[in-house]
Amino acid sequence: MQPSPTAFPPDQVESPQPKMIATSPPVQDHRIDTPDGVLFCRVWSPAVSGARAPIVLLHDSLGSVELWRGFPEALCAATGRQVVAYDRLGFGRSDAHPATLALDFIAREAENGFDTVLRHLGIEGFILFGHSVGGGMAVNCAAHHAGTCVGLVTESAQSFLEERTVKGLEEAREFFKDPAQIARLERYHGDKARWVLDAWIESWLHPEFETWSLREVLPQLRCPALAIHGIEDEYGTTRHPELIAELSGGPTRLALMPDTRHVPHREKEAEVIAMVAEFVRELP
Repeated sequence: MQPSPTAFPPDQVESPQPKMIATSPPVQDHRIDTPDGVLFCRVWSPAVSGARAPIVLLHDSLGSVELWRGFPEALCAATGRQVVAYDRLGFGRSDAHPATLALDFIAREAENGFDTVLRHLGIEGFILFGHSVGGGMAVNCAAHHAGTCVGLVTESAQSFLEERTVKGLEEAREFFKDPAQIARLERYHGDKARWVLDAWIESWLHPEFETWSLREVLPQLRCPALAIHGIEDEYGTTRHPELIAELSGGPTRLALMPDTRHVPHREKEAEVIAMVAEFVRELP
């Protein structure tokens, strides 16, 4: 998911942070060819490189590489690991998606964009961090690549469709009737902004999406997992991370954050980075 008015405040959009500062880790951008278009990918590398598994970020329904803001850089510095983020097809600096988003798009990402990024960068073992719908995608990617995924972090991930999720989507639909809000999305997605918005709201509110859940894929997980969730999340109750912990095939730790809504890595960045750094410390 992503942003209600409170989760996507004007100051987060109108004042982009600089990509690099003097102490920033080296950053490298990639353009990756796929059969359906070109993907944009960015890699942050620590000052001291090693053979440790990189952390791959999967963005939310309105997200992009740029909308991770300074989080990837800070995560790279705190963990000493390479951090990778990419724009899914149709988002950010990636090419436009050639069609309407298929309703099984959450599961499909494991074999489409994500798999392509791994091959292009030559990544074998990896850790996943997925925010919102990116969390559901991360679960599918971890299950699909169970032999090479060494750790999984979900943040504000939906694991099924519940009343609070639907209510948040309906409120967002009203919010984005304001042309000014579409213009804000265009700053990051260009003329793809309307497609991005429809891919989020119309997919999740489609009648055939009502029975979607992660229940079948969660038992396929084998790696350790950390499920982060804000107790005040406007798109889902704590039942979502609880279900991830209950059904996961690997050991899972719950991290429920009080006074936190749908975007913990923005609202309480230092706390999230500290939790993730501790979680990945003993991983390969």
